[in-house]
Amino acid sequence: MSAVRIFVPVDAAAQSAGANEVAAAIAREAAARGIAINLVRNGSRGMLWLEPLVEVETAAGRIAYGPVEADDVSSLFDAGFHLGGVHPLSLGLTEAIPYLAMQERLSFARCGVIDPLSLADYETHGGLAGLRRALAMQPQEVVAEITDSGLRGRGGAGFPTGIKWKTALEQQAKQKYVCANADEGDSGTFADRMLMEGDPFALIEGMAIAGHAIGADKGYIYIRSEYPHAVATMRCAVEIWHAAALSDFRVEIRMGGGAYICGEESSMLDSIEGKRGQVRAKPPIPAISGLFGKPTVVNNVLTLAAVGDILAKGAAHYRDFGMGRSRGTQAFQLAGDVARGGLVEKAFGVTLRELVEDFGGGTRSGRPLRAVQAGGPLGAYIPASRLDIEMDYEALAAAGAMLGHGGIVLFNDSVDMAKQARFAFEFCAIESCGKCTPCRIGAVRGKEVMDKVIAGEDRESNLALVEDLCEIMTDGSLCAMGGLTPMPVLSALRHFPEDFGRE
Repeated sequence: MSAVRIFVPVDAAAQSAGANEVAAAIAREAAARGIAINLVRNGSRGMLWLEPLVEVETAAGRIAYGPVEADDVSSLFDAGFHLGGVHPLSLGLTEAIPYLAMQERLSFARCGVIDPLSLADYETHGGLAGLRRALAMQPQEVVAEITDSGLRGRGGAGFPTGIKWKTALEQQAKQKYVCANADEGDSGTFADRMLMEGDPFALIEGMAIAGHAIGADKGYIYIRSEYPHAVATMRCAVEIWHAAALSDFRVEIRMGGGAYICGEESSMLDSIEGKRGQVRAKPPIPAISGLFGKPTVVNNVLTLAAVGDILAKGAAHYRDFGMGRSRGTQAFQLAGDVARGGLVEKAFGVTLRELVEDFGGGTRSGRPLRAVQAGGPLGAYIPASRLDIEMDYEALAAAGAMLGHGGIVLFNDSVDMAKQARFAFEFCAIESCGKCTPCRIGAVRGKEVMDKVIAGEDRESNLALVEDLCEIMTDGSLCAMGGLTPMPVLSALRHFPEDFGRE
């Protein structure tokens, strides 16, 4: 009898819930019972409330069990779980779990399915097809394919990827670079980490395709230092990729300096160069003069992870997902007071209500939902009464909100929105690079004035001052750090005036 394949996630979220202990217990129990198993440490499927999620490969498909603790392993074997046996923790076929079955997984199709560091497994599940097709095309053709797909930057700004690549391609330079921005610092976001830990070759393949498209033979992956598991996985993946000699493109890993501002592309480039991460004035844009003064394409992890699939299946296939100018899919991440937190990949156009209620299951606490913050710590607060908004770049912008990196954080009715507005200023004051006055000083003054508002001191005149500060920060800041800080402040003030003493 052949060994049974059992999957236990190596994802950091699963490890924090005891996945390593579960894997060790399964190995011990199988050995004690004389059962031959092949234990695979896969990525996470993104159903974080079920972690550690253990899967068993059967003739009918993979059967899921979760959340599993080490103490459950003996009873699982008693129930014959290694053969797909029924147990109280049994969830049936993994792909049939509603949370997963309702998704449209393109970029995350392999995450949780494959062994992250098996290039053979990656190729078996569709990897490398995009790179091989791209290498048989002219750079201009690759750029045109990406442009036609409608792919936009998933880091927050939503800038068309094809235009960025075309600009870099048109530059005459002996050296060009591709940089993957994996400095995922927004609250409630974890998609970059999940992909790097669960499907690292997807990122490298996307970078190699970008390199061919613009004429670059070297790239850097800038990973936040708080992601040690992702760093370790990506380093192993890069070594495997180089050894396989799939292309001339070479990749290096750089760890972030622990600053939120290094998520801004030009600040990230300074950090890679060994400098203090500070925002650069534009123009010139990085595609013209970026890393070490050379033409550089800077893309988010999720942007690059979509590239291989686009080249493999064609621009039209990707473009068929989504709505308006927002094409393809987005990895939404549910966090905060949510019953079923995790990753949801859906085509643009899904409503916030579908994400919060159908996938998230509402609040974990059982208290009424009051607000949702979309787009990270600088994103707008959306009241529970407006959950029918479509998750689309333009629809959100029209509502005074933004998509950002796809993070969605739920708040119940116990939240004090005046204190949340104060937090936005405080966050900016701490994380500002300090280069421009509106951000550096405006955030500090904003926090001080919000303290007066919360204390009930001359509220109306102080709130007028808050609005003035927000206008200055929006119009005068060098980058989005200061420019977007007013968004959570003003949205809280607009939708929840009662928390600011305005009945």
